[in-house]
Amino acid sequence: MPNGSSTEAETGTGNGNGHTNGHGNGHGNGHDPAAVRRHPALFRAVARRRNPRLRRTDITVTDERTVRRAVKAAALGNAMEWFDFGIYSYLAVTLGDVFFPSGDDTVRLLSSLATFAVAFLVRPLGGMFFGPLGDRVGRKRVLALTMGLMASGTFAIGLIPSYAAIGFWSPVLLICFRMLQGFSTGGEYGGAATFIAEYAPDKRRGYFGSFLECGTLAGYIGAAGLVTAMTSALGSTAMTDWGWRIPFLVAGPLGLVGLYLRLRLEDTPAFQKLEEEEHTGPELKQIFTTQWARLLLCVVLAGAYGITDYMLLSYMPTYLTDQLGYDDTHGLLILIATMALLMTVITCVGRLSDRIGRKPLLMAGMGGFVVLSAPAFLLLKQGSLPAVLGGMLMLGLPLVCLLGTMSAALPALFPTPVRYGSLAIGYNLSTSLFGGTTPLVITALIHATGSDMTPAVYTAGAALVGMVAVAFMRETARRPLEGSPPAVATREEAEEMVTSQSPDPKF
Repeated sequence: MPNGSSTEAETGTGNGNGHTNGHGNGHGNGHDPAAVRRHPALFRAVARRRNPRLRRTDITVTDERTVRRAVKAAALGNAMEWFDFGIYSYLAVTLGDVFFPSGDDTVRLLSSLATFAVAFLVRPLGGMFFGPLGDRVGRKRVLALTMGLMASGTFAIGLIPSYAAIGFWSPVLLICFRMLQGFSTGGEYGGAATFIAEYAPDKRRGYFGSFLECGTLAGYIGAAGLVTAMTSALGSTAMTDWGWRIPFLVAGPLGLVGLYLRLRLEDTPAFQKLEEEEHTGPELKQIFTTQWARLLLCVVLAGAYGITDYMLLSYMPTYLTDQLGYDDTHGLLILIATMALLMTVITCVGRLSDRIGRKPLLMAGMGGFVVLSAPAFLLLKQGSLPAVLGGMLMLGLPLVCLLGTMSAALPALFPTPVRYGSLAIGYNLSTSLFGGTTPLVITALIHATGSDMTPAVYTAGAALVGMVAVAFMRETARRPLEGSPPAVATREEAEEMVTSQSPDPKF
């Protein structure tokens, strides 16, 4: 398998960095079987030269405190990203009133959601710029840059005059700063997921990776909580007049905190090893020509994941308000309760993925959406609080299987020298096409069809495609990242790994 495994390292058929270059008996390398039988010692020597036994110095022993600091810095950036986008989602109706001329309410909402989607249209450009840059100059530097740009764009939105004040230029400025947000975010998720994956020990990558999505939920909860508290305290009129600005302005100090945490860290051990080997980083063309099959798999996986994620965490407050008649505050409180519950179990899902594998949990999550989407929306339509909570939980349970697993599964699709760039391109292309457009597409479909069951059909269809993609995945749990040395939590574990393959290990 291209990504190698710890089993390969133990038997001496791997080279210590997760690659598989052949077997010790010479088979599988294009050699003549008859020649191998005549000269077995010669071919064993050739195989050993190509695949040297694993040495202690080939293994990365992670430091628990450093790993936790890296996870904290990456997760905070992810939390801020989704705080920014959550704020816009939850204030979509208010922002439609502020930035777009008066008229049909549905048209204003669609205009606001279209502006939300604009940021996602430039995300692939950000991924193509920041991703390969992160493979050339390092994960840490690029993640610090994206954090600063993202915070600046969000802060600037809070300063834009309303349509009533400056007319046409108000939505123009909004779109410009949304595009800045989207461009910088293009380097955020791929870099943060790569950062955690390359710091974490192989056997706990799912657990540590799940904290990245804890950041996602924390950002959403922070955004929803702030909007809910301000709407309750100020009322809808004051929120439209000036209150909507405060959540955007909060991004300034949050960005400074995140920037400080990221600049304090060293780059990942995997990237430091690439620097020692004088790695120059990939060209953009190289990623598309050598990684196209994995990019396609990443796009499909992330697309199904993005549609289900954005449907519940971004679009649902709008659905509860526009389709079920809930007031803004009530709908957000229900969503906050659902997300808080998901946060309590997401790291457990990550730990479970380390034990049983990524594929079973991803398949369970996708399959859950296929089976439960229609019943969940039928419950939501009942309108009572218990029914709505039940419907939200029916959608939340399969989503948490994806949230707790995907951040460890996606980085492992790609080899280390091109991981940041490939993941940033694949993930953001998918998010641009499918995830970020989900609120807009669902709203337009409901308006066109007149059916409030459209979100269920759209979500189930996306999850069904996701199941097909999961079936084509290779299992990567508890295995070294392709192109990187094995990573373990303790020196004793490293010595045991070396000893298991040789009675006379080299230290």
